[in-house]
Amino acid sequence: MLGKAAQRYDQVRATTLTPGELLLALYDGLFRFLNGARVCYEHKENARGRELVRKAHAIVSELLLALDHKSSPDLCANLAAVYDFALSRLSDANRDAQLQPLDDVIRVLTPLREAWQIAVPKATAEASAKKGG
Repeated sequence: MLGKAAQRYDQVRATTLTPGELLLALYDGLFRFLNGARVCYEHKENARGRELVRKAHAIVSELLLALDHKSSPDLCANLAAVYDFALSRLSDANRDAQLQPLDDVIRVLTPLREAWQIAVPKATAEASAKKGG
């Protein structure tokens, strides 16, 4: 019963998040899976590690597909290149059960995550100020 309540909470939360909040939630999940896979590989739990890498791969794929190249072509081209690199390294990590590809993905995506963690609340505050003023 508790599992169903938690699942329902997640469904409601996903439908009420702003696009920026959803982006941050995706990055949070992505890093949770990356770090989890890292721990699994360190402990030779390769099957579980691969499962987590697949989940991370799915999130990066969604981030890539969600890019709106019409609204910001240069930014999207740069993000697409980063996401393509991450997908390639995640495939390597999944195939070889190695830490280095995961470390590479964490290294290149951490600055993006940090930037979004600053930009999203700022954009939300600016949008709220516009509505109120």
